[in-house]
Amino acid sequence: MTFFRGACAGSRDGERGCFGEMRMSVRIELLVTPDCPNAEATEALLRSTIARIVPGAEVARTVVRSAADAERLAFPGSPTVRINREDLAGPDPGPSAYACRTYENGAGLPPQWLLEARLLRALRPRHLLFLCVANSARSQMAEGIARSMAPEEVRISSAGSAPSRVHAFAIRALAEIGIDATGHRSKAVDEIRQMGGPKVDAVITLCAEEICPVWLGEAYRLHWPLPDPATATGTDEEILASFRRVREELQRRLVRLLG
Repeated sequence: MTFFRGACAGSRDGERGCFGEMRMSVRIELLVTPDCPNAEATEALLRSTIARIVPGAEVARTVVRSAADAERLAFPGSPTVRINREDLAGPDPGPSAYACRTYENGAGLPPQWLLEARLLRALRPRHLLFLCVANSARSQMAEGIARSMAPEEVRISSAGSAPSRVHAFAIRALAEIGIDATGHRSKAVDEIRQMGGPKVDAVITLCAEEICPVWLGEAYRLHWPLPDPATATGTDEEILASFRRVREELQRRLVRLLG
């Protein structure tokens, strides 16, 4: 199955889509058992996520009817989603099982962010942009973590609609995991638009309680609302703990996207 992203769905210039990039071929599979209580909800979530990120993509649905089928298909439980033949959990999702499945969030259907991350991974963006308001905490930590994971050919940027300065606790939280952000600075969204090199083709907004900046260019779009640790109050250790929680959640998600 081949598709273009967003506004490029009607492109006719041969094998190339937006920004002159080659078209991506992505295979999306849903495997379920006949009596899986989460099959319909997972399929609805999968299709709605696809509709936002890659409109027109199709889902190949397989019903696993026996333990023998589960073994033959290397099926780790119902529901299972595979993108380009890789399980959402990665190349080693666990042993085969003709049973219901529990995901890392403790639920029987995959979290939406995980579907988004694995879809975007399959689309192989060349320039990933993280957006929030001040570009001081969440998007700065996301930029640092993503740079530590991304291949060299992938550009990572961050920006905000009202840039201020990089928060000292964001720098400390990154330093704890071996990432030096002392050279980071807050940037405006317009500055990213004026940059040379590969155009932004994927945007992840991180605002939760605020109004996020809008990226007007054509791009894949994900929204991961995370609390702003810069608003935390208390002792230095309590504030740093808020930054650590956001850092750890960003690590958990970005390893699925880039790791």
